[in-house]
Amino acid sequence: MPAAEKRQYIATPGSFGDMPFSNAVVTGNTLYLSGHLGFEPGAMKVPDDPEREAQLLLEGIRDTLTRANFTLQDVVSLTIYCTDVSLFGAFNKVYRTFFRTPFPARAFIGSGPLLMGARFEIQGIAVKENA
Repeated sequence: MPAAEKRQYIATPGSFGDMPFSNAVVTGNTLYLSGHLGFEPGAMKVPDDPEREAQLLLEGIRDTLTRANFTLQDVVSLTIYCTDVSLFGAFNKVYRTFFRTPFPARAFIGSGPLLMGARFEIQGIAVKENA
């Protein structure tokens, strides 16, 4: 069987139009999350408030995981790109409402501009223990 047939591709939501990537790819017991942004519902616009953007972003991550039959507890690694590292505290305030100890491995990286004026972008990996 070709390798591509063993993979599950989680499409981007229809509201994003025809994007040249999947929201996530599952192979075996591992899920690879594409970069996610925190858009207002039904729009490709980030909110003015950074904490609201972080909330929407993490809700999007949770929704993608759910669509692939994974949970936030399955996340083992996250990389967060941020245009302004002074938002570290504001991001963590929201992050702690989604993730609890033991936390996934994580990097919070200062970046240049992100697509569509986003302040944050997250990509990650989740693994199911009993797949």
